[in-house]
Amino acid sequence: MDINRVILMVLDSVGIGELPDAHLYNDVGSNTLGNIAKLYPNLHIPNLVKLGLGNIDPNNQLTATATPTAAYGKAIEKSSGKDTTTGHWEICGLVLEQPFPTFPNGFPAAFIQQFEEAIGTKTIGNKTASGTTIINELGDEHVVTKHPIVYTSADSVFQIAMHESVYPIEQQYKICQTAREMLVGEYEVGRVIARPFIGQSGNYTRTSSRKDFSVLPPDNLLDAIQKSGQTVFSIGKIVDIFAGKGISNYVKTANNLEGIKQTIQAIAKPTNGLIFTNLVDFDMLYGHRRDVVGYAKALMEFDAYIPEIISQLKSDDLLIITADHGNDPSAPGTDHTREYIPIINYSNNIKAGKNIGTRQSFADISATIAEALSVNLQTTGKSYFKEMI
Repeated sequence: MDINRVILMVLDSVGIGELPDAHLYNDVGSNTLGNIAKLYPNLHIPNLVKLGLGNIDPNNQLTATATPTAAYGKAIEKSSGKDTTTGHWEICGLVLEQPFPTFPNGFPAAFIQQFEEAIGTKTIGNKTASGTTIINELGDEHVVTKHPIVYTSADSVFQIAMHESVYPIEQQYKICQTAREMLVGEYEVGRVIARPFIGQSGNYTRTSSRKDFSVLPPDNLLDAIQKSGQTVFSIGKIVDIFAGKGISNYVKTANNLEGIKQTIQAIAKPTNGLIFTNLVDFDMLYGHRRDVVGYAKALMEFDAYIPEIISQLKSDDLLIITADHGNDPSAPGTDHTREYIPIINYSNNIKAGKNIGTRQSFADISATIAEALSVNLQTTGKSYFKEMI
């Protein structure tokens, strides 16, 4: 079977059950999909169920179907960690032996001092915090002093929040780029994130001008596709996760719905190679904020567009729907959760109902895409392409 194009959609944080090593991450009992289905009985995602999502794990509370229309399975994260960068990189064939560093107690004072000297101003914060909480906690002080708000999370991130009326967007990005260049060696976090916000005292809100400054990845699936003469079109924050490397063209999105519609538009165009989409609202708006109802409604919104997505597919397209980690909104804290990710594969030319089993690495997705597109890729991942045809 000839595949001309792959549409890879990452439902950010939609995990499907705790991994065997979840206890090492304090994530025993985590199951993003299963616990949402359990706690929100009105969850109605018939199109995902029809594809075979409910057949992947009998313990995830979703209904199995006797006639799945897709090939389905799940994958183990082989890399250490459970963050966005690690998950996406492994999907593209890169398995990390060492996790990116995290700073649960804030960054060392000596580094913060060096950073302040480099940007010419003091900073405030430097602690683990929710982004929506810290801008309202320190926003007034920031507006008065013009000191950028530095904070982190359970992820490997260095986040900088600044009011758009205090620091223009381009200046915010320049400050973040300075941080990116300084965060090396033992401080090399996965991402530096600009977190612009607007508003007045007591009512500060983040804007869609967020920008991620990621570590430059080694060569991976995206580079291999480009080198083969095919294109890589990224939608959402993919371009930031890979620092622009291996990306032919891209479009940023403000929310899930925009990402879905941009994907549908991209599928309708006569292209080859890879369309690579990240839908971030599941994670950013609902997982981290432990909003079960909001997460469930976001899943239903995505599910409603699946018929339209499928209707746009060409006969030689392959659609893969997956995730990059878990973020169980019923779990304690605000951190990602160490989980399996679902893999749904749909094409007119593959075996409907094929169970590809439990894959031993997210990298199996990259190996499968490489084989489907006849691309030469060096990865430890094992392709399941032939199992589906």
